[in-house]
Amino acid sequence: TGMEQHLQAGSASGSPVREKPVMSNIGKSTNILWHDCPIGQTERQKLLGQKGCVIWITGLSGSGKSTVACALSRELHYRGHHTYVLDGDNLRHGLNRDLSFKAEDRTENIRRVGKF
Repeated sequence: TGMEQHLQAGSASGSPVREKPVMSNIGKSTNILWHDCPIGQTERQKLLGQKGCVIWITGLSGSGKSTVACALSRELHYRGHHTYVLDGDNLRHGLNRDLSFKAEDRTENIRRVGKF
């Protein structure tokens, strides 16, 4: 039915309880269902042994942003931290391949990356 089943907290029987789904219309899409996941930020931090953060490096084209990002990622990796680099040019090969460098497309590029 599209509804998730959850075990009721504190229920002696542990019987599943159907929760009313949260439906919304987003942009041109309709019937969007938000799914909560039992694994959240706290559980991921505990598993990884670190808190997450974002370092967004900005600058002119060809200024070395990717080089700095990869060097930082390598150093943090050597120190035992999990990292991931989202490189702008790499994203334009996939997620943002339909965008140009016009002002409105650059804005859309940033919006999409921010939602990633």
